Amino acid sequence: MSPKTGDKSHLPTKEQVRVFIEESETPVGKREIGRAFNIKGADRIYLKKILKELVEDGQLERGRKRELAPVGALPSVAVIEVDHLNEDGEAVARPVSAGDGPPPIIHFARTDGKARAHAPGVGDRLLARLNRLKDGSYEARIIRHLEARSSPVLGVYSKVGKDGRVQPTNRKLKKDIIIREGNSLGAQTGEVVLCDILPGKVHALPEGRVKQRVGPMGDAASLSLIAIHAHGIPDEFGDDVIKEALAAKPVKLGKRTDLRGLPLITIDPADARDRDDAIWAAADDDPKNEGGWQIIVAIADVAHYVTDGSALDRSARKRGNSVYFPDRVVPMLPHELSSDLCSLHENVDRPVMAVQMWFDAEGNKLRHKFMRGLIRSVASLTYREAQDAHDGHPNDVTEALRDEVIEPLYKAFEALKKARAKRQPLDLDLPERQIEFGEDGFIKAVHKKERFAAHLLIEEFMIQANVSAAETLVKMKQPCMFRVHEPPTADKLVGLHETLAEMNIRFAKGQVVTTASFNRVLAQADNEIDRELVSSLVLRSQSQAVYSPENLHHFGLHLSNYAHFTSPIRRYADLLIHRSLIAALKLGTDGLKEEEAAAFTEIGTDISATERRAMVAERETNDRFTAVFLANKVGEIFQAKVSGVTRAGLFLSFDDTGADALVPISSLGNDFFNFDADKHMLVGKRTGETFRLADRLSVRLREVDIVTGSMIAEVIDGRDGGKTEAGSSRRPPPRRSAKPDTTRNVKKKKRTLPKGKKRAQRRKEQG
Repeated sequence: MSPKTGDKSHLPTKEQVRVFIEESETPVGKREIGRAFNIKGADRIYLKKILKELVEDGQLERGRKRELAPVGALPSVAVIEVDHLNEDGEAVARPVSAGDGPPPIIHFARTDGKARAHAPGVGDRLLARLNRLKDGSYEARIIRHLEARSSPVLGVYSKVGKDGRVQPTNRKLKKDIIIREGNSLGAQTGEVVLCDILPGKVHALPEGRVKQRVGPMGDAASLSLIAIHAHGIPDEFGDDVIKEALAAKPVKLGKRTDLRGLPLITIDPADARDRDDAIWAAADDDPKNEGGWQIIVAIADVAHYVTDGSALDRSARKRGNSVYFPDRVVPMLPHELSSDLCSLHENVDRPVMAVQMWFDAEGNKLRHKFMRGLIRSVASLTYREAQDAHDGHPNDVTEALRDEVIEPLYKAFEALKKARAKRQPLDLDLPERQIEFGEDGFIKAVHKKERFAAHLLIEEFMIQANVSAAETLVKMKQPCMFRVHEPPTADKLVGLHETLAEMNIRFAKGQVVTTASFNRVLAQADNEIDRELVSSLVLRSQSQAVYSPENLHHFGLHLSNYAHFTSPIRRYADLLIHRSLIAALKLGTDGLKEEEAAAFTEIGTDISATERRAMVAERETNDRFTAVFLANKVGEIFQAKVSGVTRAGLFLSFDDTGADALVPISSLGNDFFNFDADKHMLVGKRTGETFRLADRLSVRLREVDIVTGSMIAEVIDGRDGGKTEAGSSRRPPPRRSAKPDTTRNVKKKKRTLPKGKKRAQRRKEQG
């Protein structure tokens, strides 16, 4: 039947064919499509026509053997490269050859135990058969391993005879690299170097050539560079990005709201690299709101400088966020913007996106409004300066600001605290480590960061601004990149219940959990050190917060509408919120575009991944800095708490520095220890001695590996078990079992000798 004149009701539509091809796990041809829709005879002309139209419209593309697939789809067989390991330790790959746009995600098909023993590692190149999944990702089955990539390797050089070796800083690279004398570039033992892997068959250790001497291991620059290199964090801007940044100019008032008459101030850490938020508070003069407050939170107007589709925008999206190390920051935006034109320095005009909020005396928000303005900050204060002024110890700068500027901020915060207490957000006690440097650039001390009321004040003001942004976009039905934090899963709650039970902390099993439930758990901790441990356990039970255009709410903050608005200098998600507000409120022509809004799901996935990358890199770097600081304290005794129990041994957290260390199970004494996973406990089979989660121990630091940031400790005779600076242990020291040792009563086998030695022994005995 002719497709032009006959009845086509039995034939698929163009859309049905397109969907079939897109949902197919492999590229398909006309034969497979015809079989799927039972297209025969002259109807094949109709199929050929619509396939041609789909290709010409750019909805499909032809591959090898004239197979059809969605635009950008990978072939059924391709060369792929393992890019990284995800949070579950599984390899994730990318195609070696890919078109424009972000490469698709490739996971590996689950295999049997024998195949897993040869699992691919980061950098491996593989020929693989690919099946496309409905979500656009791929499942790979390995056909064969190809030559591993030869990208430069960062490591620590050491002299070995005439030649040298490089120990890779990447823990996934298990083999040292041999550096022949002529390829060392004069590197000295203990230096961090970047080396290329030389081609050739590798039967034992690979050979390399030093291409760059970075600096001595332990130097701050070297430690940060290790993380930057290991995690592939972009740390250099392209020429086009720098060109746009250099072309940026200060903003004039124009149609902006003039806020320069208000005494806004910034409050940041002493080592702040950028200042993207300024605040102001005053009593509400509305007689209907007696005891109420008005607050303005002004945020750097990054959207004015970083417009959709620009080189600056493409670079910022790729980076996703700034990454902060103890000695440096790898910024999302070039210095010309992040530290200058977009930073709210004192006594200079700066453009802002501002929100003015009104609260009643109990801290409940009554209303808010957004504006695009121009401010002139009257002071850039540190947290300590603001707190000292509030506590009655102002300096020359804060003396003049105390009564009219600083005190209203604290009074408004007191009102917000009342509403916060009713809301009951998750109240974790997780102090951060502070790395302090001496004048020589080396580490002087590692200690816990001080926390002031000023920190909590800024946090609560920023939360309220973030809520206002999300509420506005939800009300106006505009695209929003929500900050999503889902409730913990049931299996994690079961594990938490069992762990807390071992610490004699009540946590009802099977309850519908709320943040208040967790806060009641935290309140049962006896002292500061226990509270930190319980906070850590509760945190481990939580879901990972992500960015998503779907509003799944924020469990931890106990908020229905929440988005990040307050840090567009260092987070791409905040820049998107600014653009969406500009478009929704008609505050300019540089708002969110439809094409960008359509990509929110993909962008949310990407920036959630870059955020996790930054968190891991920052944590690893802090571990390395702490290891360097403790390297000359090997042999000293420390007080620590057991933060984890595994078959490998005990994981510890040192009380003073927060450093992590492992006590190998083999070093726990002359006994065989059984691991009780349910009770988080190691039990000596012969002695009955136990080591449990939350035990306090006195330990001796035995080994420090500054390359990996790992440390080994050993338990010294007798446990701390009694008093510590923070209080007393939850349980007394364990007693050794009084039972007789019955585990060694094994009948000894008679010793035998080989035949030749037997005859010699008989001749000797017979004289």
